Amino acid sequence: METQFAVAKINKYAMRESGDTLEMIERPHGGLSMVLVDGQRSGRSAKAISNVVARKAVQLLAEGVRDGAAARAAHDYLYTYRRGKVSATLNILSVDTRSGTLVISRNNPAPVIVHTTDTGLFLLDEPSSVVGVHRQVKPTITEIPVAIGTFVVVFTDGLQHAGSSSGSKGLNALTIVADLVTQGVMDARQIVDTLLEKALELEKGRPRDDISIMCMSVAEKRGDDIRRLSGRLPL
Repeated sequence: METQFAVAKINKYAMRESGDTLEMIERPHGGLSMVLVDGQRSGRSAKAISNVVARKAVQLLAEGVRDGAAARAAHDYLYTYRRGKVSATLNILSVDTRSGTLVISRNNPAPVIVHTTDTGLFLLDEPSSVVGVHRQVKPTITEIPVAIGTFVVVFTDGLQHAGSSSGSKGLNALTIVADLVTQGVMDARQIVDTLLEKALELEKGRPRDDISIMCMSVAEKRGDDIRRLSGRLPL
């Protein structure tokens, strides 16, 4: 087996900086973690908030702290740093080779889309509180066995709300992903690119909020044991 991961993100229209921050770190006991934070508001002020939360989470994950504890500590840090006056959403998505699971940590009202060969598509949408505002906050944690055909899609609320200004309910990410699965598409890169493309269509190319999407999937191993990472960052 192998784990594939992909990210697609775009700034709010006419904003030079995104309020979303994405970081990735190798786990000291094996595997990797992807951290996605959406800071309150947008632009430079939101970026400052999301950077603080993401850096704290990544630092702790790199030291071997478990995902749930890292999320709680990131909340405590932001709550203390900004005196409970600003918020952020926080998602941590990990593949833990020691436990053989995908670990999904949510401090985000936006749901997470999951697919497994046993259950098909489903949402992780139980109530979840943002970090930074309330004193006692904990993440919702879900662990799923690593198995071929499993994938997880995480996104910020900019994706959900795409197109809502035109009177629609916004983008239905689950329906789009379901259509891809029906077509036999379960590739992480194709999933995130399709979701972002549909969102930009609804927003007529001018997103009203930062949009970030990340996906981690498990597939049959292809070829050698070399780890590869690629990216594209327009300047």
